[in-house]
Amino acid sequence: MSAQQDLQDLIRLMTVGMKVPMKDALPRIKSLQTKDLRSIQQIAECSLSEVQSAISDAKTARSLQNACKARMKNPTAPAKRLGSDLAADAKRSKLSSDGGHLGGADPVEPGQYEASFELPVETDEQVIAGTTLLTNRAPLVLAFAVELLRFTMPEQPPSSRLSLAQAVVSANSRSKAVSIGLEKGLSADDERWGHGQPRVRVMGREVTVLKRGGYQWKGDEEIGQAGSFSSTIKAESIPAVGMSSNGQDHGSGSNMADNAATSWSTSSPVSLKQSTFIVRATSLTEPSKRQSAMQSLFAAIPSLQSATHNAWAYRVKVPTKLFNATTIREEAFDDGESGCGSFLLKNMQEMNAVDTLVVMTRWYGGIMLGPDRWRIMRNCLRDALSERLRITGDQATLGGEAVWGLDLEAMKNKASPAGSGSSRSYEAGVVGMPIHRPEAAKSYIFKSFAVRVDTQVKGNESESVSGGGEQSSPPISTATKATPKRKTAKALDLEKEENLARLLGAIRILYESWAGHLSAADLDRRAWNWYVAVRPEVEGGPSGWGAKGQLLLSDILALKRKDD
Repeated sequence: MSAQQDLQDLIRLMTVGMKVPMKDALPRIKSLQTKDLRSIQQIAECSLSEVQSAISDAKTARSLQNACKARMKNPTAPAKRLGSDLAADAKRSKLSSDGGHLGGADPVEPGQYEASFELPVETDEQVIAGTTLLTNRAPLVLAFAVELLRFTMPEQPPSSRLSLAQAVVSANSRSKAVSIGLEKGLSADDERWGHGQPRVRVMGREVTVLKRGGYQWKGDEEIGQAGSFSSTIKAESIPAVGMSSNGQDHGSGSNMADNAATSWSTSSPVSLKQSTFIVRATSLTEPSKRQSAMQSLFAAIPSLQSATHNAWAYRVKVPTKLFNATTIREEAFDDGESGCGSFLLKNMQEMNAVDTLVVMTRWYGGIMLGPDRWRIMRNCLRDALSERLRITGDQATLGGEAVWGLDLEAMKNKASPAGSGSSRSYEAGVVGMPIHRPEAAKSYIFKSFAVRVDTQVKGNESESVSGGGEQSSPPISTATKATPKRKTAKALDLEKEENLARLLGAIRILYESWAGHLSAADLDRRAWNWYVAVRPEVEGGPSGWGAKGQLLLSDILALKRKDD
């Protein structure tokens, strides 16, 4: 079992099984890890004194070990699942004022904190396609937004994605309530609450954010030091092989002073699941010099020729014959890494990288990475280009710093004597600004897809029976079916997690199919239209507020990009 899975199982046992608040559980887990007690099995099999050496309170240590032993005796027993007690955890969980870590004398490491926000995903399309859920629209917006951010803002940690996605839901719900007459007046955003804070765009909506100053997070990948892999060094100076500065071929006896020197900026190598990525960037003023520049690179670093893929892209400003005007010529090549060339090109367009050639090298480790590969490629590309581009404004804001989604309505209510901000799902951030809490967002998304509609086709008749013993709509046919046995609380929790996993899997498959062919901005623009195309049908006006309808996951899969 992986270390990440061990950590998640231990978090689940303590916070869900033992009802320990998250802010208390994570420091205890950190203390256990310092004593090399990293899994339920290790805690169950060690002596009580070893557990007490990590957790000073004897009663607490004994309770934890007994819980671990009970789990080892019956490991297949369905414990209460990830979303079952998150509402209570959201109220108890606190953040420190300066870093986004959970509070306490010993702040929790970001990796442990972010592991508690991992969401389940099912990628079996056959299982997904046969699933119909009963839900309302708001949590579906949350699901679309949180998965979208994996692709458009991959540098954001899971807690930030949940916070930003919840901000989108809040803004959308507020505008909808006004449009149908349930609320009146200007929104907090229209009244310029949060003015002066950075803003990001998610599903076409501008979201005001708060920087999590100093909060450092990365995924499971390992980032090496420049120069530590395959002769990689920063700002490599590589002489062009047999080429002069004007691109003409000189013989081996030509004056070396005439040879061009190609300076390459190189990202740090990033490894995940035995795959390693490196991006190199250099200046390119003429498209015809692209091949010679790459030949020089491969000659200087022979190990690149053993790589699985060497995808490239360039953008060069070239003159036209019309009034001394110029245009940009661009070209890309995948080299077997499907969608990589166009992905590099679209990111270069977003960063306004001109007269630049980039080469993305990957040594494939045999394990598919899914959307994580796009995040790694983008981070490596930004790393390689950071020395060559002066990135300012919004691009600098989104260059990797973690952010919270600000709750502007809570900020407005908090300032109003009649406001009821204390009931909202926020907590004061770095400078006292209310933020959308990721714990509340996770709790909301888990409980919102509790009912699965099992549709059975028998001849020309179809029957619709909802999960959990709750009927979602009148049967389509007159056929009768025995009332299903009432499910236990544990079975319902398991079904909630399965439902959410299938929904997020369908959305991720959709985004994955387009991610290599659209820029992050284009993907963001399309996301809202995809949501509108599949959202449940409900009545218009106030009567449809919060109403539920059927969501066919096969409709989401039908939006996938068709293979050429």
